[in-house]
Amino acid sequence: MNKKLFKNDFFIYGVVCFALLFVPALLGDDPFYINKSSTYICLGLLAVSLSLSWGYTGILNLGNAVFFGLGSYCMAMSLKLKTDAVHTGSGGLPDFMVWNNVETLPWFWEPFYSLTFGILAGIFVPVLLAIILGFFIFRGRIAGVYVAIITLAVMLVVYLLIMDQQRYTGGFNGITDLVMLKVGGLEFDAYGSAAYYLIVGVMTIVIFLSLLITKSRAGLIFQAIRDDENRVRFLGYSVGTYKTASMCLSAAIAGIAGMLYTIVMEFASPTFLAVPLSLSIVIWCAVGGRQSLMGSFLGAIVITAGQGFLSETETFLHTWTLIMGLVFILTVLFLPKGLAGAFEKYFK
Repeated sequence: MNKKLFKNDFFIYGVVCFALLFVPALLGDDPFYINKSSTYICLGLLAVSLSLSWGYTGILNLGNAVFFGLGSYCMAMSLKLKTDAVHTGSGGLPDFMVWNNVETLPWFWEPFYSLTFGILAGIFVPVLLAIILGFFIFRGRIAGVYVAIITLAVMLVVYLLIMDQQRYTGGFNGITDLVMLKVGGLEFDAYGSAAYYLIVGVMTIVIFLSLLITKSRAGLIFQAIRDDENRVRFLGYSVGTYKTASMCLSAAIAGIAGMLYTIVMEFASPTFLAVPLSLSIVIWCAVGGRQSLMGSFLGAIVITAGQGFLSETETFLHTWTLIMGLVFILTVLFLPKGLAGAFEKYFK
């Protein structure tokens, strides 16, 4: 490990995370903008998850949103069971189950009465899916565009399954009318500073742990696989195992981001695991720099904040998608390593 580079990265990451703590004060504690800032950070964390698998291991996962969506639904299920819904059955069923004539709570919903279980499920359900995918994909030495196609297909299957099972998942409407997250005596209002600091705190822990992983022996092997997996295999390493591990780490982070996103959005939707979001994650990483965790994180924030600003401005109401597309094209043409690559070139 290059200790000088590690110290530089550690310092830069620390400055960014520390600066995020002052955002509520800069926004004047405005609930609307605090909530928007929270959503941007959640999406930034989602971009970090893809950076680990794509930027560091060379696995282009076009279905990364499925891990995000599963984490979101796990958190939503726990919060839903704690909600005093307007429409409930005799057993306190979620309202959409009542509307679909479900008489008893399904067995797979029962454990979600425990918030702890919901949080753990939000991490390990995506990881389990990643293990299954890794076993079948990397054991057969499938690589390149075929991995992208398979992961995209799996995401579509899960998306259609959730849409089809409206009785148990809420279908097109998703899971809404969620209770506010409460831990002990502390409430995390989606529009309050407490939820924002929770998200920044979790993001800081995850991003620094991810940085440590990329600088570790395993992280170096991830990067070696990205550059030449046949040589890594020749040296005696199990490429399939390391690729699966990389995808599992990515899935865990995406699941955490999904849970946090549900807390600030106050609902879970099948759009959280749809194609548009998955493709957006790829764009965020490309613009920010897929081989940089912080670059991907900031790329997601810049793009999503830019989209929000332009789409809410009357002048750019009908042209903002073209502007964002132009930004992406220019970045690919002139900044192949993204914003992080430009920073490294001119300031390091």
